[in-house]
Amino acid sequence: MEPILRIDNLCKSFGGIVVADHIDLTISAGEILGLIGPNGAGKTSLFNLISGVVPQDAGKIQLQGRDIAGMSLHNRARAGVARTWQHMRLFRTMTVLENLMMGPRDYPGESLLGSVLGLGRVRRAETAAHAQAMGILERMGLAQTAETIVVDLPFGQQKLIGLARALMNDGRLLLLDEPMAGVEGSNYETMQRVVHDEAAAGRAVCVVEHNVGFIKDLCTTAVFMAQGKILQRGTVDELTRSRELTELYFGTAEDAA
Repeated sequence: MEPILRIDNLCKSFGGIVVADHIDLTISAGEILGLIGPNGAGKTSLFNLISGVVPQDAGKIQLQGRDIAGMSLHNRARAGVARTWQHMRLFRTMTVLENLMMGPRDYPGESLLGSVLGLGRVRRAETAAHAQAMGILERMGLAQTAETIVVDLPFGQQKLIGLARALMNDGRLLLLDEPMAGVEGSNYETMQRVVHDEAAAGRAVCVVEHNVGFIKDLCTTAVFMAQGKILQRGTVDELTRSRELTELYFGTAEDAA
């Protein structure tokens, strides 16, 4: 499989708190990798390092062989790093469609010069983005919500809109930070189906999620993190059968039983 993301010897600390301790990780095209571990393990911090929210202290981050470690968050998104957020970060007073239209990674209208000198190009890009957004909403069964103010939707649908906006970035790496928190029923099934489809289309997907059942149903492989370190990689069944990892994640083995 084609490696999409490669991380080598990634390190980050905030004062005396180490959130990434010499991390090595590769995620390939078509793979859905789950990150599991206790609170404070460094899972979201790893996403923040990959996407450029915070700079690393040491190490390499390569996207399809390209070094992105020195890039800003904005330029990493343009390079093809798409992600969702624990708290969604939707534009609350905007419609669903307007939220999605903020997502494309290469939009000529972002530049004043591009807007002035390339009006035709801007219009074509806007038309294409509109069609892309409506196609994603159709896939999720949410086309009828396009003109709805996003905060007027139920919470589970808002989580799907967060995923939909990330999918507007058509890059090869998709980072999902606790996508299932507060999601159940048909929205759960939609989330699972769409993520499977994205991997099948060639994206590398990485999921931080406390819902171990969702990770088990969705992910081809999983990584267990604790104290900024990757302790083990394998299937979810393999990781949850480990007495050491079970005690780190759930407490004592008796508590997990």
